[in-house]
Amino acid sequence: MSDIDPRDLRDAFGSFATGVTVVTALCKVDLIAKTPVAMTANSFCSVSLDPPLVLWSIDKKAKSFDAFSKSEHFAVHILHGGQKELSSICATRNADKFANEAWRSGIEGVPILADYNTCFQCSVEHKYDGGDHEIIVGRVLDFDNNERESHTNPLLFYRGKYTEVA
Repeated sequence: MSDIDPRDLRDAFGSFATGVTVVTALCKVDLIAKTPVAMTANSFCSVSLDPPLVLWSIDKKAKSFDAFSKSEHFAVHILHGGQKELSSICATRNADKFANEAWRSGIEGVPILADYNTCFQCSVEHKYDGGDHEIIVGRVLDFDNNERESHTNPLLFYRGKYTEVA
């Protein structure tokens, strides 16, 4: 058993500035119906160029854990500085994450948000146990490096608060 205080450790992890993403997937409700799911994640990182791989992790206690854990495809949207509200909504339990967001269907029906800095559409390559999280490695099937001038500064998270590149 560890003597590390979880709150202190979380604060220490927060001293590393990270980008903010919204991960989406299509969740099977039954044999026919599917529903879109979304969550905010700052655990995203690139893994490999050949093959093209990315990873992110999800808390096993997250309400959407089962949906993401069972999904074979997902999309990672890197957010720009103007998307704090979207990030907050997608980080809120029981919020209707698609109520005010335009989106289209991507590969295998995965929801692709209308606005983002960059979007990666992926198939699940591997899943690993990561303590209280599951680590999901995805193979990049397609990506869009949205280069609109207004979307150049990414949304960042640092010490428990949103920030932007100066």
